[in-house]
Amino acid sequence: MQKKKFHIVDTTLRDGAQSPLVMFDSREKIAIAEMLDDKNIYQIEAGIPIMGKDELAIISKIKKSCFHAKISTWNRLNKNDLIAAADCEADIVHISVPVSQRQIYEKLQKDVKWLLAQLEDVLAFAASYFTEITIGMEDASRADMKLMLTVIEKVKQFAVRRVRFADTVGIMTPSAVYEQIREIKEKTAIQIEFHAHNDLGMAVANSIAAVQAGADFIDTTVQGIGERCGNCDMEKFLSAAAIIFGSDNRRGLM
Repeated sequence: MQKKKFHIVDTTLRDGAQSPLVMFDSREKIAIAEMLDDKNIYQIEAGIPIMGKDELAIISKIKKSCFHAKISTWNRLNKNDLIAAADCEADIVHISVPVSQRQIYEKLQKDVKWLLAQLEDVLAFAASYFTEITIGMEDASRADMKLMLTVIEKVKQFAVRRVRFADTVGIMTPSAVYEQIREIKEKTAIQIEFHAHNDLGMAVANSIAAVQAGADFIDTTVQGIGERCGNCDMEKFLSAAAIIFGSDNRRGLM
């Protein structure tokens, strides 16, 4: 049994809230955040500031209600999102960066040259407002490895220490996760956060494989809720990790 160290990032209030027929009111969001904080979860992704004043108010209340967990916000790759995020006083600002050809060329109608220039411009701007920035590689499971490595080297120039590898469409298997996380870790030495979706029923297994490959952070949701088929179930993942890695520390120092 090989012990592993990793942190739990819970995204129930962001990605989990996108689950079909799920809608949390402000009281429920704060209650969920306080429950996660009591469990000593390392980080809570509290919401998306650019959604408006109500979202900003809830994120600020969550920040004041939690005494252990770091509070983060999710943002797109543009300055307006970050201006909104600055009002939340969150501990971490997360910026999502599309890295697959489909996301860049079809969704955004842009190209790689634009992406890298936009990334540099936004990170230079963000560095003036935030002390901790994480970068999400959106749709990483369908992305070219060479481009992902280029993005990572770019963000490291701005003192970014962690990137999120997102299996956005939930198509990965444990062996594929292990190989790709291992390659990124060996070639960049950056901290890696793994974000699984459960479309093939493998979110927990894929997250375990990510830890085995060297991932430092694992994204989860309460009861595995999330868009489409859901995300990695926090309790199921922690139960599996306790058996496989001999760990049972909810804050993630495992």
